[in-house]
Amino acid sequence: MTRESVPGDGGSAPATGDIPASGAAEIAGSDAAHLAQEPPADAARERLVGGVFAFAAYFLWGFLPLYFILLAPITGWELVGWRILLSLVFCIFLLTVMRAWRPFLAIVRQPRLLGWTALAGAVIYVNWQVFILATLSGHVIETSLGYFINPIATVLLGVIVLRERLRLTQWIAIAIAGIAVIVTIVGYNSVPWVALTLAASFSVYGLIKKRIGPSVDAVSGLTLESAWLTPLAIVLLVVTSLTSGLTAGAYGVWHVVLVSLAGAATAVPLLLFAAGARRVPLTVVGLLQFIAPIMQFITGAWILGEPMPPERWIGFGLVWVALVVLTVDSIVFARRARGISDVAEYS
Repeated sequence: MTRESVPGDGGSAPATGDIPASGAAEIAGSDAAHLAQEPPADAARERLVGGVFAFAAYFLWGFLPLYFILLAPITGWELVGWRILLSLVFCIFLLTVMRAWRPFLAIVRQPRLLGWTALAGAVIYVNWQVFILATLSGHVIETSLGYFINPIATVLLGVIVLRERLRLTQWIAIAIAGIAVIVTIVGYNSVPWVALTLAASFSVYGLIKKRIGPSVDAVSGLTLESAWLTPLAIVLLVVTSLTSGLTAGAYGVWHVVLVSLAGAATAVPLLLFAAGARRVPLTVVGLLQFIAPIMQFITGAWILGEPMPPERWIGFGLVWVALVVLTVDSIVFARRARGISDVAEYS
């Protein structure tokens, strides 16, 4: 969950491994005035279309583990290498079809934005690599835990880096999530590194996207991030070919077709998310973001039959309670803020 987040991957936050929530905030905020000026019927239609787009993005991110598993016996290192290269190819195709090369080149001429996209590429590589290795080694449930924790990790990152002040209910949600991690550590006698790494990397990716702001669109951002990672992708594929050998092309036409879709599987959910986030309220995006980890949890627990001992159920249960607290707090705060703005407008 690149999504490709998000995921996304490359631009909601994503991804599966793939999607920063902060990007959604900027997109939604920048288009709020435009939607407010539209006739009620048109605004309602736009929100409906946006909701469908956002739902489709998270739905596709939720299916990423099954897609990656279909690529067996490919290794996680080879898959990430192809994913980077094919994402770049697909984005170049999109830039050409959309005639978006001029704004893309304007971004390239700004060293500050290039630096931020390089850092975003490095962080999303960590997210992609950990997510794919975990998925292919039978740890899909733990990847879902990472994306359940992600909203809480994002809030905590806002406190540490942006010095944001939290409300009491937000602190309660963070405390419950912390207890959930402790329960998991005690129950398994090990730290859930996969979940924590995915949550941390995706939260940092979202923070970077917030720093970049709307100056870099989704396609241009993923193009630059993939371009920065291309040398690494080549190294991954060369090393794989010299050790275990590349699987692409060695297991029939169907396998080649599936691998070749890695670029589209990365970019399409990201574009759907970008199109949806600018049309619906941020609270709707915040609720829809749980679709992907829920689907990943179902995939791991019931489709793939990964173990769910009592301590894991307790840990997940505590995380879900924390998310309910955080979500209710966000909805209540959003309604209060909307009420205050309406009062100010009429006074």
